Amino acid sequence: QSQLVESGGGSVQPGGSLTLSCVGSRNILDYAGIGWFRQVPGREREGISCIRSSSGSTYYKESVKGRFTISRDNAKNTVYLHMNNLKAEDTGVYYCAARIRDLFIVQAMCMNANEADYWGQGTRVTVSS
Repeated sequence: QSQLVESGGGSVQPGGSLTLSCVGSRNILDYAGIGWFRQVPGREREGISCIRSSSGSTYYKESVKGRFTISRDNAKNTVYLHMNNLKAEDTGVYYCAARIRDLFIVQAMCMNANEADYWGQGTRVTVSS
């Protein structure tokens, strides 16, 4: 059974919005960090946004800054990725990932997919006119 379950993907037109949800099977504060990664065919999985649990510090990939926001609801064990002004290049499968090991700087998790310990099954986002 996966520790992380994503939902919220779909098809939208450019300029549209989507919110992805990632529900953890345990208290999300047990994880040192949680983040969202994107994968497209032929390319490595890339970090989009991550949040460090203890400090709340966040990281965003440069191309999504100002458009995407990561947030969390501790009571619901859920992390969200709010995506606005979506572009065609945002298309891909979005994965939620969590790190149980210590995380000292948030970008360490987002810049290397190997730093994550758990993965969800992915949710597809398609941005097309």
